[in-house]
Amino acid sequence: MPDTETFLKLIKQAAVEAVRQTKPCNLMFGTVKNEKPLLIHVDGDSKMELEKAFLILSRNVTDYEVEMTVEHKTEPQGGGSGDAAFESHLHEYKGRKKFLVHKALKMGERVILVQLAGESRYIVLDRIGEG
Repeated sequence: MPDTETFLKLIKQAAVEAVRQTKPCNLMFGTVKNEKPLLIHVDGDSKMELEKAFLILSRNVTDYEVEMTVEHKTEPQGGGSGDAAFESHLHEYKGRKKFLVHKALKMGERVILVQLAGESRYIVLDRIGEG
């Protein structure tokens, strides 16, 4: 039969584990070590590096397209090549246009990671602004 001290340690350990189980995620930080293939080193753990298979990337850290409505006129440019097709000219530029937003992670950037509870997958929420 366990003594009182051992019994109390077991109860404390069970309580700590119960609290840990209610925690839906674990917030961590990391540094991008490689862009292609993506590799993120987790801060505070000298060996832990996460490959793309373990990462869920938010829109904040990926390139993506947006469709925008534009309505303006081009601005005249000086000079030309001598070819009439390339001479400076004005024209309207309007309608719905697709634009690529460049937000993919770059080597050396610091990121915020959220580990999913009970899993080995991590959400890369955003990069950390320096300064």
